[in-house]
Amino acid sequence: MKKLLPALLLLALAAAFSGCTTKTSKDTSIPWSRPASWEGGIPGMGNPGDQR
Repeated sequence: MKKLLPALLLLALAAAFSGCTTKTSKDTSIPWSRPASWEGGIPGMGNPGDQR
């Protein structure tokens, strides 16, 4: 039992600190501090400079 507890603790720590992530096409290098193109406008009026 004394050997099982440290092994389980080590396994739990390894699971807690491991993980995986992949960069998707939606990820960008634009900083979060820069406002989005739709921010700062009048709600419901759209963005006249947006050519979509």
